[in-house]
Amino acid sequence: MKSDKLKFLVFCLVVFALPLPLSTGYLTNVLIFVGINSMLALGLNLLLGYAGQISLGQAAFFGLGAYGSGVLTTQYAFDPWLSMVLVALVVAGFAFAIGFPVLRLKGHYLAMATLGVGVIAHIAFNETVDLTGGPSGLSGIPNLSIGSFSFDSDLKNYYLVWSFALAVILLSLNLVNSRYGRALRAIHDSEVAARVMGVNARLMKVQVFTLSALISAIAGSLYCHVMTFISPTSFGFNISVELLTMVVIGGLGSVYGSILGALLLTLLPELLRTFQDYDIVVYGLLLVCMTIYLPGGMVRGIPALLRRLVPARSGNA
Repeated sequence: MKSDKLKFLVFCLVVFALPLPLSTGYLTNVLIFVGINSMLALGLNLLLGYAGQISLGQAAFFGLGAYGSGVLTTQYAFDPWLSMVLVALVVAGFAFAIGFPVLRLKGHYLAMATLGVGVIAHIAFNETVDLTGGPSGLSGIPNLSIGSFSFDSDLKNYYLVWSFALAVILLSLNLVNSRYGRALRAIHDSEVAARVMGVNARLMKVQVFTLSALISAIAGSLYCHVMTFISPTSFGFNISVELLTMVVIGGLGSVYGSILGALLLTLLPELLRTFQDYDIVVYGLLLVCMTIYLPGGMVRGIPALLRRLVPARSGNA
């Protein structure tokens, strides 16, 4: 337990010191997106990696959080912080309500049901032009502020986003190491066995689904106030697939694996820009190779790969 606290403390120090040596705002802006994607990946990993429930609708909750905060602040003059809280509660309530019927399904049926939620939300973002601006997007969203202090620069937004991300990481670590987390892993391994041991599997699945949606909604609110402009393209099906890829590549059932996956898949497209028209091909090949050679994700696959390589080298010597 002490090692977990020390690891988290070291991670916090790295996060807060990381932007200081950076020379450009562009790199800081990329790290802001790493923070937002880390929150989204963590929320999905709690649902998929620990409870074993697949979801292809995370982009819907992400978009509802963004559009909810954006509409309330631009069209109804709500305080941004108040709108963030209200929208997070409404999205959580919505997820709790649909969770009971949706989570009765299993496997690919559950995936299709959550995909349907994402598609419906994306269509709504496009068609409700009076509220969301439709395909043209919603602009004029204010930055978050505390009194006279406004989060109106990349560096300020970096610390804002990562403060929330670190809070989500701490919440996730405490959750997965608690009795509740052990019950979630039991559901993942065998729902029938978990029920026999007295675990209310149905309620717990709905609860973690709601928590995942809540985290996604908060990330969406942060996104809209950082960007000050949102459009439906940012909340399409491809976003849900990217989040799923982050969780799988980073490591299912690992909190820090979600961070690694978000870091890699946020930075990788930026690093591959030098390949111009072939960047998507290189991107796909890298993901295929990682899936083949690191089947447990980065957080487990890299140490295992090193353990296989080191004896081989020492034997050759």
